[in-house]
Amino acid sequence: MRLANTAHTSRPWRIHEIARDFRLEDVWALPTPGGPDELELLVRQITSGEGRFSGATRVLFALRWKIGERLGWDGPDSAVGARVRTLRDRLPTDLRDAPAGPDPRAIPFTSVYRTRDEWAAEMANRTVHTVMHIGWVPDGAGGYRGQMAVLVKPNGLFGAAYMAAIRPFRRLIVDPAVVRMMGRGWRHAAR
Repeated sequence: MRLANTAHTSRPWRIHEIARDFRLEDVWALPTPGGPDELELLVRQITSGEGRFSGATRVLFALRWKIGERLGWDGPDSAVGARVRTLRDRLPTDLRDAPAGPDPRAIPFTSVYRTRDEWAAEMANRTVHTVMHIGWVPDGAGGYRGQMAVLVKPNGLFGAAYMAAIRPFRRLIVDPAVVRMMGRGWRHAAR
């Protein structure tokens, strides 16, 4: 379920001090009910590369990667460390010296940091520098759940236009599919 931006901005996340120049695009409640210390399990699930998207989402991802390949949007010269500096360069000492967490296998993100209740991973290409922020929050019923925020820093006018063009697809198809996939993976792991 999509949440109001305040579900992210009102919390004392460390990402606020690191990605001040990024715009909060969306916040999603993840169907991952658990106890107070289960963020690590969710991060392992996300980074394991397990899970599959359904038809429309799989087609949209395949189309995006094919277009990006043809137009040169996703080459190594546009990645984190090439076109943009990694957010790890901005980390305060306590986060820089701590384990960053695992890098995802199935998506082109690199882990930035992990704490007891949050994990951030970044990705960049010719269109955008983006952060996937996963928080572990009280669910209001005595338990906890994951919460995903997407932060973006578009690359100029082209990046801003690209983000505006894909926003309806992301909000209506892609992000809900990601949330459902995380929920299925969580339920499967709980068995």
